[in-house]
Amino acid sequence: MDLTEKTLESKTIFEGKILTVQLDKARLPDGSVAGREVCRHPGGVAVLPLEEDGTVSLVRQYRYPFHREILELPAGKLDRGEDHRPAAARELGEETGLEAGELLYLGALYASPGFCDEVLHMYLGRKLKQSAAHPDEDEFLDVVKMPLEELVERVMSGEISDAKTVALTLKARLFLEREQK
Repeated sequence: MDLTEKTLESKTIFEGKILTVQLDKARLPDGSVAGREVCRHPGGVAVLPLEEDGTVSLVRQYRYPFHREILELPAGKLDRGEDHRPAAARELGEETGLEAGELLYLGALYASPGFCDEVLHMYLGRKLKQSAAHPDEDEFLDVVKMPLEELVERVMSGEISDAKTVALTLKARLFLEREQK
């Protein structure tokens, strides 16, 4: 069965610094027409920076949509057309001051495919060197360090529920287990 939906009409209703919102009409597989609200996003990156001793650096920052502080892995938005590997290195340095001598690509995830085209690229950073963090002008955060195993437990208990942090933590943990075999 072909499940393809064909775009019949597309209208941009908002264009912001981070995202563009489109209101589309699409022909469905059965021939009917439905409205589709689509957020266009340039994509992002996230890095799990792992020290030799098993410590991970996270960032705690206030997330306005939830009106609370959230603990998450260092991450950021891609500039339109930007390659994700240098962006991952940039975001890691900006938010934590860390430079990864080894940046391993662990794949990508679709953040919320029901309405948004954001693709988030995930990296494991190792062989880390510390220098000064230099967050963006409007970015206020604290770096929090914890053992990887504690991070996994906080993810599994639901204490940490940021999607990119959950996915990357579990992928990195599984990658590391397989690497040791």
